[in-house]
Amino acid sequence: MKDSIPAHQEFATNSYQRHANWYNDLYPERIQKMQILFSIKDNQGSINHWLQQLFFKCLDPFMQEKQASWFTVGDAYGHDAQYLLEKGVEDVTASDLNGDFLALSQEIGLIDKYAVENAEAMSLGDNSVDYILCKETYHHFPRPYAALYEMIRVAREAIVIIEPQDPILKMPLLLFMNNLLARVNDKLIAKVWKNRFSYERVGNFVYKTSEREFEKLAAGLNLPMIAVKALNPNFWFPGSNNIPAKRTSHKFRKVLWKKGLRDLLSKVGAVPSQTLSIVVFKQLPSPAVRQSLIADGYRLVEIPQNPYL
Repeated sequence: MKDSIPAHQEFATNSYQRHANWYNDLYPERIQKMQILFSIKDNQGSINHWLQQLFFKCLDPFMQEKQASWFTVGDAYGHDAQYLLEKGVEDVTASDLNGDFLALSQEIGLIDKYAVENAEAMSLGDNSVDYILCKETYHHFPRPYAALYEMIRVAREAIVIIEPQDPILKMPLLLFMNNLLARVNDKLIAKVWKNRFSYERVGNFVYKTSEREFEKLAAGLNLPMIAVKALNPNFWFPGSNNIPAKRTSHKFRKVLWKKGLRDLLSKVGAVPSQTLSIVVFKQLPSPAVRQSLIADGYRLVEIPQNPYL
């Protein structure tokens, strides 16, 4: 048992190091990095940009609070921070494990401020920023709960997690087959649940989220509320950054058709949504923010107070 602890720590350290080097390995030269950053600015109006906006619009209910401070985690290019700044938020800091891309993003005016931070051990003080945004980053963490508790420590108002959804709890038939096959042979489950164990090339397990998981987290920490929005934005394909998001485009119409079908199936409960935007509140939001969340499609879940505290 004692030997497993250093090995586990070494794995986490190596995982973070691989992630820190990932983009530099892909784009080692300054000119390559600049091309990527300028493409973010130049590809507005493309299918890829349209799909990204589906993620970012989950933040719009908070945009009435222009003076709130935001801190983005795993924001390699500063793209998340850029959206907040474009919406008029005054105090936004982008962060990532490696600051090479973010320094250039600041240089060309995409972002105002950046920091180099490990989500498991941030240098910020308790309750030092209003909101923390973790968009499509949580599933990269080797120890996601360590990072989650750290984000909750640092945030004053709430954290926003936008991540792929774990389908198992929302698909009763898949859960039934999983339970049935587990009694026979655990390896048989892989024939039904193909992506039960998913890994990315950089070396991380793809840690998907669930609504119930965050309900338990909030209840365990005696936090007052979570808000959950289901969305289907995962229709990216190679070259989508060069194709306009216009109905005159056959490929865009195809994306709209696929998304419309998935939205309908998700709405009637036939399949779960691809992604969840989950807000964990450390204190109850204002009535105005609540109304904006509901209008934007969020479901508010009030967590009952622990009666024994």
